[in-house]
This record gives sequence, structure tokens and C-alpha cells, in this order.
Amino acid sequence: MLPPGEDEPLSFDDDGEDDEAPAPLGKLYITRQGAERLRQELKHLLHTERPKVTSEVTAAAAQGDRSENAEYIYGKKRLREIDRRLRFLQKRLEAVTVVDPGEQKEKGKVFFGATVTLENEEDGSKSTYQIVGPDETDTKLGRISVESPIGRALIGKQKGDTVTVMRPRGEAELTVLAIKYA
Repeated sequence: MLPPGEDEPLSFDDDGEDDEAPAPLGKLYITRQGAERLRQELKHLLHTERPKVTSEVTAAAAQGDRSENAEYIYGKKRLREIDRRLRFLQKRLEAVTVVDPGEQKEKGKVFFGATVTLENEEDGSKSTYQIVGPDETDTKLGRISVESPIGRALIGKQKGDTVTVMRPRGEAELTVLAIKYA
């Protein structure tokens, strides 16, 4: 299945390597914004990066002996990487279920897409995270995967509930202070 607006069939070199992402724990969810970012990446790779690298490989191949031609060897490697990522993105976009967090009916509980404010019981520090799909995770922006230890622990919890999560520095008790859906 092609992204909207694409009409040519895609065919990429199959290098025999597995393009599958790690299997999700359940159904694979993504926010509308996350799906759009994946579509934009696919479009950029397909219409900008791949043609550019293909042109570079063609120019390098015209220089003669390919066995010691670093530009040619690197270009072919980069082309394989782009093709692998394109296959992954196509499969991922076909597999995901797009969820609009704003349409969540039960806003008093934590589900996919929720933005949750937590308090660490040990030191009183507060942090806010949005529960997103594995392709959208960005801790610097406060987006954590629904499949992460914190994400899994929070699903179904309500304001005032406390969860215990194992972190690299040890156990942490986190209390849900607020839940919102945007």
C-alpha cells in the first residue's frame, strides 16, 4: 500500500536482511502526527535521497574500476540502507493503527496518547510524558513508548494511583497527578 498521493509501484533491492522491527507487544498504535512523520520520511527518502544517491552511484560507476572505487562502494551501501528503511516504513505504515488521543472517551484513565504528569515519591520531582507508539518515542520531548516499563505500568491507571517501575538506577514509585488528552 502506497502513501496517499503516490502512484508508482515501489521495488527495492532485497539484500536478504530482515527488515522487520521488533514485534510489538500487542496491536501497533501511532498518533496521527507520528504517522504523518513516517509518511514524510518515506516520501523524502523515495523522492529526494534515493534519486540523489542513485545519481552519485551512477557517476562513481562511470569512473571505471569499481572494486577500489570508494565512492561507488559507499554509494551502494547507502542505497541498500535507504532501500531497507523504505521497506520498513512501508510495512510499518501498513501495520499501524492511527489513534487520535483527543477522541479518547474515558479521559479519567491513562491510555495510548495520554499526557500524564507524574510525581516521584522519593524526591518529589514532577515529570510529564505523552504515551506514544514505539516509532514516536523521544524522551527529550517527553514522549515515551506505550511498551516502555513506565508506559506499561501507567496504562489503565487513574489520577492518584501510584505505580512502581524498575529503572536503570533502581525502583521508582510514581504517582499520577494529572491525565489529559489533546
